[in-house]
Amino acid sequence: MKTVDFSLEGKIALVTGASRGIGEAIAMTLAEYGAQVVLVSRKLDALKDVAEKIEKAGGTAVPIACHMGKQDQIGDLFKDVKDRFGRLDILVNNAATNPYFGDMLGADEGVWDKTNDVNLKGPFFMIQHAAKLMAETGGGSIVNVSSVNGISPALFQGIYSITKAGLISMTKAYAQELASANIRVNALLPGLTETKFASALFSNDDIYKYAIEMVPMNRHAQPTEMAGAVLYLVSDAASFTTGTCIVCDGGMLI
Repeated sequence: MKTVDFSLEGKIALVTGASRGIGEAIAMTLAEYGAQVVLVSRKLDALKDVAEKIEKAGGTAVPIACHMGKQDQIGDLFKDVKDRFGRLDILVNNAATNPYFGDMLGADEGVWDKTNDVNLKGPFFMIQHAAKLMAETGGGSIVNVSSVNGISPALFQGIYSITKAGLISMTKAYAQELASANIRVNALLPGLTETKFASALFSNDDIYKYAIEMVPMNRHAQPTEMAGAVLYLVSDAASFTTGTCIVCDGGMLI
């Protein structure tokens, strides 16, 4: 018997924003360690590509399209998961949006609503549905992918940073409420990571130089460098860990 067990054999895991970047890396890692992974994003074709990668590596994945800002789609998603598997053991709320890069004084209501709908409202109701399903089978583990911006707001990313701070608070509130049901809720806080989502930072040399100067390791991360922290949080190795935030930022917040 292993003293520390990272195996996810027999587990059903759902990862949102799984079509690329950090979400794809997390999904592939969970599958590698034995979980059957439900891949969720808005675009089914992109999910099918990730599912094919997982299956070629010997894993199991099911792609399901769902928009995190649409409550009816979230409800249909969980009905589908229950019908297919009868349970859910792991939820990773990774999907996010950042439609506005600029001064908050120039942001309109549409930008505010879209960012909050996907980054806060979506995860809130994803957890609500997931927790009810998890409670039926004895518990589970939930990870919210927030950001270092939730602690230290980034330049020209004010609204995004506000939603990520809210997600940290949501993590702690849900962790407290769901602990008695054996459902753990934690958060991952990535730092500067090379993804299409962060392309606005990487495409501007001045902004990138400014950002990298704040990282003691003097480099950005790859999406795969976020996956190990999530594996720990969802596995039995973290059985006494809830309501916490794991920061993966190269030392930025030191």
